[in-house]
Amino acid sequence: MSGNDSFISFFRPSIGKEEIREVTECLESGWLTTGKRSKQFETDFASYMGAKYAVAMNSCTAALHLALEAVGLKENEIVLVPAMTFAATAEVVRYFNAIPVLVDCNEDDFCMNMQDAAEILRRIKKGKKVKGLPEKHGRARAIIPVHFGGQVADVIEARKLCGEYDLKMVEDCAHCCPAYYKDEKGDWQMAGRSADIACFSFYANKTITTGEGGMALTDNEKWADRMRVMCLHGISKDAWKRFTKAGSWYYEITAPGFKYNMPDTAASIGIHQLKKADRFWEERKKISATFSERLSGIPGITLPVEKADRKHSWHLYPIRIDGKTVKTGRNEFIEKMKEYEIGTSVHYMPLHMHPYYKKNYGFKEKDFPTASKIFEQTMSLPLYPGLTEGEINRICEAVRKIAAL
Repeated sequence: MSGNDSFISFFRPSIGKEEIREVTECLESGWLTTGKRSKQFETDFASYMGAKYAVAMNSCTAALHLALEAVGLKENEIVLVPAMTFAATAEVVRYFNAIPVLVDCNEDDFCMNMQDAAEILRRIKKGKKVKGLPEKHGRARAIIPVHFGGQVADVIEARKLCGEYDLKMVEDCAHCCPAYYKDEKGDWQMAGRSADIACFSFYANKTITTGEGGMALTDNEKWADRMRVMCLHGISKDAWKRFTKAGSWYYEITAPGFKYNMPDTAASIGIHQLKKADRFWEERKKISATFSERLSGIPGITLPVEKADRKHSWHLYPIRIDGKTVKTGRNEFIEKMKEYEIGTSVHYMPLHMHPYYKKNYGFKEKDFPTASKIFEQTMSLPLYPGLTEGEINRICEAVRKIAAL
């Protein structure tokens, strides 16, 4: 259908000469693993976010894991996570043999429904049954709001729940570098700044990238020190200093840690990606606004919205396809987009629909009806800096034509 048009990938990273030059200099320096560039990236990121401490790691999953370890999650304790999220948000809870209690999402922004979260916490406190929660369990320890697609979750309500039920808040900020929300005073705050610890992703398709990578952000020195130690085997000091003039061969293992450190080769990319974060954001906002203008009014197609008290990062642009109005259902819609040489994706299959959670927690599709409904209807369009006007036109034209079949 697209003639000789080239395929529009769902995502293309925006890598410039600065990143390539920095990586080359890193390789030529002879120091490839965690070192001065990783430390610079941490310093730059903390400054950008207005935080005291940042700990670079090799993934957001690693950051989530060590964040929960730092705040003291124990076996059989409870962590509230949204049903509509990527697997990592809940799997890190299982690393502790702790219990991820799923919460349904809002229909308008796909983020955790805080009213449902409040009801679950009330039921736990009163000893009543909760979906997926075994009779034998510990206390509720934490809540992990996920800023789905770049729309900031209701962190104000989440923070209130933390105060009422003595929870720690770990924010999953994988989709939002940057994004903002209005606090109770009406001031704009960056996503990640209301949490005890916030975790960011620099995976290949994220708003900024290091190929693979993540960052934990906190104002708590004790937690930052703990995560720094645990991300490299539990070594008592910065391991990279052992091989510099200022270092010593001697070190001690203070805890059984992990191999989660970010190498300088990855940080070399991140240093320059961070400098471009706001420019990338502006480009995504323009593309999203164009989509919203050109795709509005199509019967059966619902577009994402930006709430008045939020500033969306526009990591994703998910559209909902109502199969009762649009003859082409979501799955067929994806295949038709391929025929137009356009890549799309689905974010996400809810956790309760995956075999592991069905088998181990007895979940059924109807247990989280909003998440299930959204999954069945949603398809994400390509959205990234560098999409040309011609490519944007092709995407919009394809959606309109397929919806009209």
